[in-house]
Amino acid sequence: MPQIFSPQADTLARAGLLAVLLFILGGIGLLLWLPFTAHVTRQDLVVEQPVQFSHAHHVGSLGLDCRYCHTTVAESRFAGMPPTETCMTCHSQIWTNAAILAPVRESLAKQVPIAWQRVHRLPDYVFFDHSVHVRNGVGCATCHGDIGRMPQVRQVAPLTMGWCLDCHRDPAPNLRPEDAITRMDWTPPANRRRQGEALIRHYMIQTEGLTECSRCHR
Repeated sequence: MPQIFSPQADTLARAGLLAVLLFILGGIGLLLWLPFTAHVTRQDLVVEQPVQFSHAHHVGSLGLDCRYCHTTVAESRFAGMPPTETCMTCHSQIWTNAAILAPVRESLAKQVPIAWQRVHRLPDYVFFDHSVHVRNGVGCATCHGDIGRMPQVRQVAPLTMGWCLDCHRDPAPNLRPEDAITRMDWTPPANRRRQGEALIRHYMIQTEGLTECSRCHR
C-alpha cells in the first residue's frame, strides 16, 4: 500500500496546530490589552476646540480660579461650560478685535453657544458627580492634571475603572483642604497620609462604601 503522508506531514501538522494555538492566544491577549491602550482610554489625547482657549494663559499666568468659568462644579454633577458672556466679561474690554476671538464675538452676536468639545469622556454606564468629589477634598488637578500648564487641554489620566478604584480604596493621599481644591500650585505636606486621614474625618467620608458597585454604576 502506498504511503499517503510524507515523512514531513507529522512535523507540518504539529507546526500548524502550534500556529493556530499561538494565533488564538495572541487574539485573547490583544482583546485583554486593547481596553487599556491610549486609543481606547483617550489618555493624552488633545481635542481641537472652536476657540483656541489656553488654560496655561488664563489659569497659569492670570491666575483665574477654575470656578470662574466652571461655575457649577461644586453644586452639580457637571462642571459646566462657560457661557459666552463669561468670556466677554474681559474680552469686551481687551483683545476686542483679535482674530482668534472671532468665534466668541460671533457667538455673542448670534446668541448661539460656543460648541466646546468634550475632552474627558466616560461611558454611559458610569455615574460621576463633580460636586461630590470637589466638596470632599478631591482637587481639580487630581483628575485633570496641572491645567495651568496646558495651552491645550488633554486627558492626563486613563480614567479606567482600575484607576478610579485605586483612589476609592485609599482616598487619603489624594485629598486636599478646601482652600487648595482648585489650586494648581498646591504642594502636599510631607505627612500627606496623616493629613489625608485627618481630612477623611473632616469631610466625614464613609470609606467602607466607596467601592460598592452602585457608587458609580446606577
